[in-house]
Amino acid sequence: MKKELNKIAKDTNQFLNSYLKKQTKTSLITPMKYGLLPGGKKIRSKILVDVGKIFNVNYKTLIQIGGAVECIHAYSLIHDDLPCMDNDIVRRGKLSTHKKYGEATAVLAGNSLLTLAFEILSDNNLLLKEQTKIKIIKLISEGSGHSGIAEGQYLDLSFEKKKISIKKIINMQIKKTGKLFAFCCSAPVLIANKKKKIINRLEKIGYEIGLLFQIADDLIDYRGNSKKAGKKTNKDQKKGKATLISFLGYQNTIKYSHKIKFDILKKLEIFGKKGDSLRNTVQFILERDK
Repeated sequence: MKKELNKIAKDTNQFLNSYLKKQTKTSLITPMKYGLLPGGKKIRSKILVDVGKIFNVNYKTLIQIGGAVECIHAYSLIHDDLPCMDNDIVRRGKLSTHKKYGEATAVLAGNSLLTLAFEILSDNNLLLKEQTKIKIIKLISEGSGHSGIAEGQYLDLSFEKKKISIKKIINMQIKKTGKLFAFCCSAPVLIANKKKKIINRLEKIGYEIGLLFQIADDLIDYRGNSKKAGKKTNKDQKKGKATLISFLGYQNTIKYSHKIKFDILKKLEIFGKKGDSLRNTVQFILERDK
């Protein structure tokens, strides 16, 4: 599992490095690269490749799309770390982008990474039909803006130090994290030109995987080691974040996370051996310590 994850991370980073080298040299390239490379596990890219294996989608195509996904993920982290948001000073084992380059530069670098994602997806070197590209861009746009990541972060901030229902917490976490995972699960199916029913099925699985990932993240924050995690831990409780741990308690959240994992694995049985890589990734998501 780790060997495969490392290969996908390496290939995604190589693609992004190469793509950034072709860009017009500007003052923002350096802080963009700082926030994007080389850190991160590239779990989202791994999910893309895992689902792509099931539906026989070209590996190089998936790595390129993964590069776009990682740009959006990095943009969201840079903005989340800002003082006006979560005010985190460490990310991926190093200073947050705004601590390294200043708040204004971090905002602009994050914005630039967001737009770079769409540049990657519309590039002529991404060998897909134009109609497929349009569908993919629309799909990832919906997951990145006011109906996805941005709304999830807004809700996360507005829920602080308030008593929030479990339904609202799950909805917030699905938007904040699950939307991008849903894209990673459904995009390869869309590329393979499968029926809408199958695309929707994988999208729902993606939401569940994203929720599982967010719960694992919250558990790491609750019990984790800052050095291992590469970021400050025990901050959710101090800030009064609305998490499943704050609602259910630590032990019940662990039980709930195992139930979600079991449900996902049950749904993946339909893919037989072709789904092995995706099953391994789901197992890894819950077992990881950073």
